[in-house]
Amino acid sequence: MTKPAPAQYRTTNWKDYNAALKARGSLSVWLDRDMVWLAQPSGRPGRPTTFSDAAIQFCLTIKGLFGLPLRQAIGFVQSLIDLAKLDWPVPDYSTISRRQKTLTVDISYRPRRGGLHLLVDSTGVKMLGEGEWKTKKHGAEYRRQWRKVHLGIDAETLEIRAIEVTDNSIGDAPMLPELLAQIPAAEAVAAVSGDGAYDTKACHAAIASRGAAAVIPTRKNGQPWKGNDAGVEARNEILRSTRHLGRTIWKKWSGYHRRSLVETKMGCFKLLGDRVMARDFDRQVTELQVRAAILNQFTRLGTPHTIRVS
Repeated sequence: MTKPAPAQYRTTNWKDYNAALKARGSLSVWLDRDMVWLAQPSGRPGRPTTFSDAAIQFCLTIKGLFGLPLRQAIGFVQSLIDLAKLDWPVPDYSTISRRQKTLTVDISYRPRRGGLHLLVDSTGVKMLGEGEWKTKKHGAEYRRQWRKVHLGIDAETLEIRAIEVTDNSIGDAPMLPELLAQIPAAEAVAAVSGDGAYDTKACHAAIASRGAAAVIPTRKNGQPWKGNDAGVEARNEILRSTRHLGRTIWKKWSGYHRRSLVETKMGCFKLLGDRVMARDFDRQVTELQVRAAILNQFTRLGTPHTIRVS
């Protein structure tokens, strides 16, 4: 039996997508002349904050976008503001470093009209790691650590809607309720797709509580769960469908393969750097959240539209 030919796809919006790729490198895309650069009076006791959160995030965005050390990023921002003929002061190294620890990153996204189909997965990002050559040549000098980035993306717009950062000891399943909690309660969630690691009672209960359908394959040795709550019944229905149709047909019937979109997004996430530059956890979280905001801006500028031709 001959192997079937692989599917072929064609991009239908090359002109628009090419323009979007060029726009990603345009400095005018990232510098909003109308942003509130200086902080507004808070009325709280203590020394007032000079720079707004938007200003600090902009500096960190330039740092993450171009992969610059922080001091070089400050110089880049200063020259950019001068070229734009804006009378804005630039925060110094200590200010940005201190504010990065507590910054609330604005990860903007386009609102949806219909129900959200959330795709979830996680990936590892290196931290304080030794070089690959040194590790292979002489061995690691300590137990290697990394940060896990848990993402939830919109299957339609491909924008990141939820992000959590943990150490490498935390599994995927415990973070699904946290990702769902980042979706506004007023927004309808139609479905949540994830791999078999999310086949737990807590995950199915969290999905059912939002009135969403779970698109999560059961484990190969999975057995029916006891109970009659909505999450248990939904999971047992997946198990019955899988046994009746077979795993391959169930994945095609349920649209499970759309989950590959979140794996593609993980690859894009690592193109902005396969390691974090910050040293402490809180600053690492902010650094990774800024990367998510950058990717959403890339997505808004334009994405390729493909159709299957064979």
